[in-house]
Amino acid sequence: VEAGLAGIECLAGIPGSAGATPIQNVGAYGQDVSATITEVVAYDRRAGEVVTVPNAECGFAYRHSRFKADPTRYVVLRVRFELEDTDGLSAPIKYAETARALGVEPGDRVPAATARTAVLALRAGKGMVLDPDDHDTWSAGSFFTNPVLTEAEHTAFLARVADRLGPDVAAPAFPAGEGHVKTSAAWLIDRAGFTKGYGTGPARISTKHTLALTNRGAARTADLLALAREVRDGVREAFGVTLVNEPVTVGVRL
Repeated sequence: VEAGLAGIECLAGIPGSAGATPIQNVGAYGQDVSATITEVVAYDRRAGEVVTVPNAECGFAYRHSRFKADPTRYVVLRVRFELEDTDGLSAPIKYAETARALGVEPGDRVPAATARTAVLALRAGKGMVLDPDDHDTWSAGSFFTNPVLTEAEHTAFLARVADRLGPDVAAPAFPAGEGHVKTSAAWLIDRAGFTKGYGTGPARISTKHTLALTNRGAARTADLLALAREVRDGVREAFGVTLVNEPVTVGVRL
């Protein structure tokens, strides 16, 4: 942003290293790194050599890549991004919430620094910018990915929504490729009864954002997993949709 280059300004505030971004295909507020990464240089532990993987061979999908699919094989060494020089303007604003915060229409451009500031404010409002004094920010970010359903699964899901919440309730739905629909994990969690602040133990749902499972100061792995299982199983029972965790677990299973 300081250099006046556009393409990742809406990813402001996401913690982690540049090398981690292609593994998860990190994204937020209408931008995914797969849109700007040209290639990933990695050490292939199986072949015993350094390889250059072009974007088209990275297997990028929603919060996924070939590197995440085969986690013991690759060590990411370098990531090359191709950003856009637009005289300090952002990439076109794609995310409706960001556009509303900026007072523009989707597809408009704004100064990249303005977009970055707006995104940081939106993230802070959801407890997604670390504040050591705010336990809502003591989390692993959004814990569950947004479910992507086939058309048949989506039809069955809508029937469950109508049965549980009434025929006039509209569940969020977004295009997710041919024959697929994406819905909102946060909406599912909330409508299944796991509202903001849910929980009585050391691990609880954030008071700002239902997707964040937070450490209230003394939570251990077992506490977090117990809460995550309760939420996952409750959503599945309510709506027939199984949530998938976004953070990668090491040495434990959800």
